[in-house]
Amino acid sequence: MLIGLLWLMTTDQGLIDLEVRLEQAPVTVYRTNDLSPAPVVVIAHGFSGSRQMMEPFARTLAHNGYIAVSFDFPGHGANPRPLEGKIGDQQRVQVLLDALSAVVDYASALPQYDGRLALLGHSMAGDIAVRYADLNGDLSPASRLDQPATGTEAIGHRPGYPDTSVSADGDVSADAEADANLSTGSEASANPAGPAGPAAELDAIVAISPYLSQDLGEHRPGRTPDNLLFIYGEWEPQMILDQGRDAVAAVADRPSSEIEPNITYGDLDLGNARRLVVAENVEHIGVLYSASALEAALDWLNQVFDHQDSGWIDARGAWLGLYFLGVILLAWPLSRLLPQVSSEPLGAGLDWRRLLPAALLPALLTPLILRPFPSDFLSIAIADYIALHFAVYALLTGLMLLLIRPRRSEHSGAHISVSGFMLALLAVIAYQTLSIALPTDLYVAAFLPDPHRFGILAVLLVATTAWFVADEWLTRGRGAFAGGYALTKIMFLVSLILAVVLNLEELFFLVIIIPAILILFVVFGLFSSWIYRRTGHPLLAALANALAFAIAITSSFPIAD
Repeated sequence: MLIGLLWLMTTDQGLIDLEVRLEQAPVTVYRTNDLSPAPVVVIAHGFSGSRQMMEPFARTLAHNGYIAVSFDFPGHGANPRPLEGKIGDQQRVQVLLDALSAVVDYASALPQYDGRLALLGHSMAGDIAVRYADLNGDLSPASRLDQPATGTEAIGHRPGYPDTSVSADGDVSADAEADANLSTGSEASANPAGPAGPAAELDAIVAISPYLSQDLGEHRPGRTPDNLLFIYGEWEPQMILDQGRDAVAAVADRPSSEIEPNITYGDLDLGNARRLVVAENVEHIGVLYSASALEAALDWLNQVFDHQDSGWIDARGAWLGLYFLGVILLAWPLSRLLPQVSSEPLGAGLDWRRLLPAALLPALLTPLILRPFPSDFLSIAIADYIALHFAVYALLTGLMLLLIRPRRSEHSGAHISVSGFMLALLAVIAYQTLSIALPTDLYVAAFLPDPHRFGILAVLLVATTAWFVADEWLTRGRGAFAGGYALTKIMFLVSLILAVVLNLEELFFLVIIIPAILILFVVFGLFSSWIYRRTGHPLLAALANALAFAIAITSSFPIAD
């Protein structure tokens, strides 16, 4: 754990992180101590992402002499503004474009901006970056300020910027920033006059695992993105990879089947260059930590800008893995220090014959029951359905317990230590918070919910608590089937997949988080096993794990209007 943390802390050395809160989005500017002019790269995350998730690219580019500007889209991370509209609606696209445009305007007014600009976007933001380039043509942010606000060509235009680029609570003033010394690292600056000299166009786009909403076709100067790099993970759906191949084939004048990865088609000087890169052994999220993906993005921008780099590449993936491995290994000996809560192991104690129907029926019935029900009762996308899924699944599991078990209790003689239970619960929650939640929020993705999400957290906590309590009791106890705990987690994931199949349009994004839920099940399942073995009480791990899951879900999905 210490080795992993020490390396992660070195990623900050030599860099200054500037926190700014614009009206449209909170922003972080990453740069070195060198105040000489440099190209700016605006970095945007995908659906359910955050600035933290894009740090491997932000820090890699900053260490190599770029000014990296990252932000949280509305509804995501620390941005309290709701994400309006539904998936695929023009209203939602407009909100995302407005946020990106505001951040580009801000970035182009930084004193060190040298007139060269690129966008880098992951998943949803890859498509938004392409749309932004289409709508704004070859006009730079500075030149757009002089254009009349007409129709979609004026998306994000705010006359008088940066005077109006302030937060709702007024904690950052662009006028004050303009007078601040950017080198102090405590404030961000804006240059109302913009960079000296003629305005530069958007020079390049790096689209990482984008799902493109439109066919790019051949390059049209001023109407399609210049110098476009596609980066995909090897394990992503073929449909998404084919989109990148088709886009590159459009400028290569050859069939998409003949497009070779890592080869530039077109001419960088003419702006019509496109390239496809496939990062090995990674999927939609893992691509953000892939060394080959980071190197490809850096190499592309270096070629576009004729820029010399230091060769520094963020390698946090391996060090995060080492750190969290330490967290898991340390949890076992620490669990042996917990007090014994019950004098005998509590739980239903079901053998596999009685457990099997109790594991299968809720998994199959939950998505069928919820199929006709609306899932927009919470102001958070997708997570409202997850809350319903947990709650109905818990209800069905509880009913199965009542049907399978006799009403009389076999644990009437067990002695329960209330003080021991509370002490153990506080110890487990403290360990999970300090060793998992805080480092994840710092180095992986937004994991600690902002105050504006607390109401949603409360609802989700009720649902997750109900399910974990029912599931822990179902799978624990004297004589319980040894593989029961793993079986019920597998069936829960199967149930979510079935829900997606039954309602693909509304629940498609559940597919993205199922691997994350699997990881959480494995890690917290190990914790649960060790805690139960020591304390003898299944509800202790149930409450701690329910809190962890509720926090993770609340923090991950965007607040929607």
